Amino acid sequence: MRTYLLTLFLPVIVLLITSCNPKPVADTRTIPVDVLKDKIAGGWAGKMIGVTYGAPTEFKALGKTYEDPINWKPADVKGSIGQDDIYVQLTFLMTMDRYGIDAPAKKFQELFAKAGYKLWHANVQARKNYFDSIFPPQSGLPEYNLHTDDIDFQIEADYIGFMCPGMPQTANRIADKIGHIMNYGDGVYGGAFVAALYAEAYFESDISKIIAKALLSVPAESDYSKIVNDVILLHKQYPTDWRAAWKELEGKWGHVQICGAGSLFNIDAKFNGAFIVMGLLYGEGDPAKTLEVSTRCGQDSDCNPSNAMAVLGVIKGLSGLPAEYQSAVIAIGDSLFINTDYSFNKAVDKTLEYAQNLAVQNGGESTATELKIKVQQPQAMAFEVAFPKLVFDKRVTVFEEKQGWETKGKWAELGDKQSRFGENQAKFSGKSGDEISFTFEGTGVSILGNWLKDGGKADVYVDGQLKRTIDCFFYFSNQEHWNMDLYHITNLQQGKHTVKLVVKGEKRPESNGTNVYVSKAVVFKTADKINETYKFSFQK
Repeated sequence: MRTYLLTLFLPVIVLLITSCNPKPVADTRTIPVDVLKDKIAGGWAGKMIGVTYGAPTEFKALGKTYEDPINWKPADVKGSIGQDDIYVQLTFLMTMDRYGIDAPAKKFQELFAKAGYKLWHANVQARKNYFDSIFPPQSGLPEYNLHTDDIDFQIEADYIGFMCPGMPQTANRIADKIGHIMNYGDGVYGGAFVAALYAEAYFESDISKIIAKALLSVPAESDYSKIVNDVILLHKQYPTDWRAAWKELEGKWGHVQICGAGSLFNIDAKFNGAFIVMGLLYGEGDPAKTLEVSTRCGQDSDCNPSNAMAVLGVIKGLSGLPAEYQSAVIAIGDSLFINTDYSFNKAVDKTLEYAQNLAVQNGGESTATELKIKVQQPQAMAFEVAFPKLVFDKRVTVFEEKQGWETKGKWAELGDKQSRFGENQAKFSGKSGDEISFTFEGTGVSILGNWLKDGGKADVYVDGQLKRTIDCFFYFSNQEHWNMDLYHITNLQQGKHTVKLVVKGEKRPESNGTNVYVSKAVVFKTADKINETYKFSFQK
């Protein structure tokens, strides 16, 4: 009898509990197709406007704000046709067109590695990694890419956010795959963050809320999240004085970098990402003010206003931007970006198509006039750190023989030792068996040299142990590179170590020679605390 009553009333009890604790209803937003297309057009236009606005200032303000006049006019937007902020990600769109949106990462790496345009930093290392048969995700790992924290993915992840309106989880999934082609850790988080900014900007106009929501897509314990939160804090402390906020930010974070360590040059994703946020917060939704602040913060000062302005473009739509901005972009709407088959107009149309497809794949509905999107709540990527607690110690040129360098064999000298930048200074040899070694005290080192069209191969030994073979050949898109990372190793035990390169006298078929060029060494050490001891001038 008791069992019968329990069986009888159990469904009622479950029904009552369920009705008291209903499942959350998915947030579905409807956006007219013409509005969606206008916002996508605004995002792409913002990229083009911002990158050309800041282009003349790029890296002209290192460790300081840019205070010279900025003489930009809307017609200058035509210069965006040759900007890497745009043409790289258009190649990723071309990859999707050819192989599908779920194509393997190696296909995306292949097409941009073989593209005819020039690349730098993490991108060019990913290009070289492809030709050295190092494929994603290894191509972005710290072991194979010293530039892994650099800005590269941050400046080319816009298309991901543009085609993921209200879908930050989908954006993160794509960013995780594409970002690890050339970056890792904070370098990937930079792209994920800007993509999330756009994903949120489709349905939110409050910039502070957009930033706060986008932050949820990156791990809270990451330095990227920490520096953005510092900008938010500084904006509250200095709501009308961005230069005061910039000074505090520079003091705490300006030296935290691996690429360019020991110099004022800083292409770190999180540091430049902070300037995007500075521009957005202090710009207060005004295009001209947003462009100026994000540019005057310095460093990679074409990329940062490009990202910031694109956020405003999504919020306002192309139709909401100043009329002269609209006209300038529309005037070059069918011009092809270099080494792509994409124009502004095609980018807008294809991004709209992908946005509609992704929305449907994620439970939405698409008609000729509107798109219903199941809005996603952001979820953070997995936490990863490229170079934990690694800091710059010193830089030693190959000509400072008493500072740890030793050669065996016939090493010739290249370049003028007194040249301004020392770009062409190196010692080189192409003879099998010739050796060059560097002995140092520390926990890591990067051996720099030249990637040239007569570059050859060398075996690398660390403390007598063979690590791998490197190839100094590079001549892709008519580009060679000086002072590149030939080999690096970190996470060594503190103490004395020796890195030795042994010339093999071998080359790949397309190389003109077997030369190995070595220019300098950058020594790193490990610090328990990097920037944690810095205190802002005010109490938090």
